[in-house]
Amino acid sequence: MSESNRPDPQVKDLDDSENVSTNPSGNRPFIEVLQATMSRRRVMAGGLTAAAFGFLAPSVLARRRDDDDDFDDDDDDRRERRGRRDDRPLLNFQPVSLSDFANAPEPGRQPVISEDYEYDILIPWGTPLKSGIPEYTGDPTTRPSADDQADMVGIGHDGMTFFPEKARRRRSNHSGVLCINHEFGVNTHVLGKVDPETPDDVRLSQHAHGVSVVAIAKGFGDKWDVVIDAPQNRRIHVNTDVDFSGPVAGSALLANAADNPFQGTVNNCSNGFTPWGTYLTCEENFNGYFGTNNGDPIGGFDTLQDEAYRRYGFSQNGFGYGWQTQDPRFELANPDYANESNRFGWVVEIDPDDPDQRPVKRTALGRFKHEGAEVTVGRGGRVVVYMGDDQRFDYIYKFVSAGNWKAMRAKGMSPLDEGRLYVARFDDDNTGEWLELTIDDPVLAERFVSQEEVLTYARLAADLLGATPMDRPEWISVAPDGQVYCTLTNNSQRTVADAANPLAPNPDGHIIRWRDSRRFTGRKFVWDIFVIAQDTHGTEESFSDPDGLWADPDGRLFIETDGGQQDGLQDQLLVADTHTREIRRLLVGVGGDEITGITVTPDRRTLFCNSQHPGNGDPAVTNFPAPTDGVTIPRDCTFVVRRKNGGIVGS
Repeated sequence: MSESNRPDPQVKDLDDSENVSTNPSGNRPFIEVLQATMSRRRVMAGGLTAAAFGFLAPSVLARRRDDDDDFDDDDDDRRERRGRRDDRPLLNFQPVSLSDFANAPEPGRQPVISEDYEYDILIPWGTPLKSGIPEYTGDPTTRPSADDQADMVGIGHDGMTFFPEKARRRRSNHSGVLCINHEFGVNTHVLGKVDPETPDDVRLSQHAHGVSVVAIAKGFGDKWDVVIDAPQNRRIHVNTDVDFSGPVAGSALLANAADNPFQGTVNNCSNGFTPWGTYLTCEENFNGYFGTNNGDPIGGFDTLQDEAYRRYGFSQNGFGYGWQTQDPRFELANPDYANESNRFGWVVEIDPDDPDQRPVKRTALGRFKHEGAEVTVGRGGRVVVYMGDDQRFDYIYKFVSAGNWKAMRAKGMSPLDEGRLYVARFDDDNTGEWLELTIDDPVLAERFVSQEEVLTYARLAADLLGATPMDRPEWISVAPDGQVYCTLTNNSQRTVADAANPLAPNPDGHIIRWRDSRRFTGRKFVWDIFVIAQDTHGTEESFSDPDGLWADPDGRLFIETDGGQQDGLQDQLLVADTHTREIRRLLVGVGGDEITGITVTPDRRTLFCNSQHPGNGDPAVTNFPAPTDGVTIPRDCTFVVRRKNGGIVGS
């Protein structure tokens, strides 16, 4: 979520949570590092844009490798050849131009897609997963019951992964399981009222959040649909039993006097998936669901927990959901549930094929506002997980497993339970270092008493290590050539600017990329900027607020946006050629929505992405995915995107 013009006051509170910094560390802002670097490069390259687009050139990498032989030239060359097999252009579709969008029949009310593509709609909010459950179709006079919502697709469609069915030793392009996050749904949208009035109101809101695990298959006319009553179908929400694993499992930091069971996942934003076939859902703005009924302040800085309340953005009213009025778990002042908030803010692993397997919160990955968890395999078969903490002036993290993931699993160990967690520091000379969050560091040992505290209060630990505050790190994607891309959505609170780098304030965001030493597992990296969004304004490539991201195997970078777009546009899906840096617009959404979530079938001929909170729930803005009638409540839904000639998506 970002700085968009949303009329609902509750949505404004959601935006403010990410756009208002809670970082008091005073660590050197990324803007200063970027200005120093870009100012030098402008002299060399003849301009800001040229400098930004000229990064990580072979000469730069060569210099870094001369200084540090941990960068793998041979491996990089192999990855580059895999990522680009010939010199044919990667982008061959007709983009949606500014005039195409402006002249569309219902721009802003219905989506606009490239003339070379087509789309269907799948799993809008209220789609039943089991027989006997009535579908919610957007009737403004009613809403689902809390019990029905527990067996329906939720609201706030966000990150997702398609797990193809395994048939005849091959992965199917026609059927599988879609795991999809449901980030948020404000009360006026879900309940039809500003505040919950009963426990059932809160249960309905809680059941609309979380994750859907949905079996889907291609049927008549190549149209995808839900396989009703499939054994995999289920909802995972705030009241679902979960387990904890890793260093914090069993810690007193998770214990409550009420001795209530571990339950729930909430504000599930972006995602990831593992080499062993499980889904990772990420808890982002979990702080917004807690509050206090008695008007007491959250606390000062008397205890580490009080300091963490401030650092993680807890407040008396949260985001206005009002769950604390009907559910004591979310009442911050209730001593019986003093550590309930520590049970949220983690990466959660889900087995898409086993409904009997509880979701597991993997605490070795740290507790912060996880945007996503991008998984790759590094040197020695170790799993590497990249994660952004989505708030202004917060950090980028990396986890490296203790050993080869296959060997660990063969011993009954999870590769996500044992390893090292790092946070990034970006230096002026286009290099950086991953700083380990460990109690063995004397700096952290002075503030924390255990590794459990370091991980539970990871933001506080990262502050002490001197990590670089970033401009809302969101999605991260690893490209086949070994470069890692990260969207930095925006930061209008920047105050430092000069003629060499007009990035303060930065309301439109940019995309950074880096390459790690030791094939993703090392502590050193080289970095630079891929694109600055404001440099695209006034051109056919115009976009703002980059958010969702996916680097495909051929060298394309899919970019999704969330925020106020320039040049008359709505939020959109674009595709960039990472070699030529050409960008083309594939799809434009409807008023008030965010284009987010991206996954593909194995043959990459079908792409799934989402329209989140279309119209912010206001039928006067749009009724999508229903036809325009000015009455029907708009519903979050998934696009099923195909190229008309059957080619690879993005080509």
